[in-house]
Amino acid sequence: MQAVDGVSFEIGCGEIVGLLGHNGAGKTTIMKMLSGCLEPTSGHIAIDGRDLSKERRDVQKIIGYLPENGPLYPEMTVIGFLDYVASLHLVPQEKRVRMIREAMEKTALAGKANERIRTLSKGYRQRMGVAQAILHDPKVLILDEPTNGLDPTQIRHMRELIRELARKSTVIVSTHILQEVRASCDRVIVMRDGKKALDKAMAELWSKGKLYLELDAEPVQAIEILETIGGIRSVQVVRRLVQEVLYLIEITDEFTLKEVAPEVARRVTERGIKMFSLQPEKLDLETVFGEIALR
Repeated sequence: MQAVDGVSFEIGCGEIVGLLGHNGAGKTTIMKMLSGCLEPTSGHIAIDGRDLSKERRDVQKIIGYLPENGPLYPEMTVIGFLDYVASLHLVPQEKRVRMIREAMEKTALAGKANERIRTLSKGYRQRMGVAQAILHDPKVLILDEPTNGLDPTQIRHMRELIRELARKSTVIVSTHILQEVRASCDRVIVMRDGKKALDKAMAELWSKGKLYLELDAEPVQAIEILETIGGIRSVQVVRRLVQEVLYLIEITDEFTLKEVAPEVARRVTERGIKMFSLQPEKLDLETVFGEIALR
């Protein structure tokens, strides 16, 4: 069985892309190939306009890579390890102190600078992995499970750091947690059994052409108004409470939610009907993977 089969995609400069999939879907294999650590049996990889197979060393100079289980030397100190990594990246001596300091500040490691890596918690070791990946200001940053082992506060900080890094770098984040992609990424590529099952912008992923509308109006009156609006395929009653009725509006393929939603709000308010909420249908993790599994 092939680990990755016929996967093709292109990522733009400054884009944050989430590589999503269950364990064993092929995410880590793709990461290893993109970083030049694993040679693909076929296909072509180009990064920053350069062929990875022909210019591997030059391409790797502009890549920052956090493996799933980052290799660290436990007997070294935090600052000693980062200085060693800087030397491997050929960071000039006159820039090294500044770049090491900035990497530690971004990953909140400054207070651990002189501690041995073996004494660090799993969360701090994960930060070490990120620090070594961003140390040389790479154009492309590849992060395999960057929030693995982090507590909720550290996860929030990591999300903020990823968005900050995307101002100068293209960022690829591998995870099996959809919430992490939703919090940080512009686009998601979903892997299933070594193949690309989905490639969409986050706005498209979370909106499936349906709107939830909550009104103070009986179905007969509401449906009569809504069905006259262009772009609406159907209207269904989802739930009825004492005063509010929740409707599900399905949009035709020729229209977008951004075109239809304002018109729905305008028509309803013109008729003097109270509108409690209007929002697109959003899919959760189970729904997204459930749909992919049925393909």
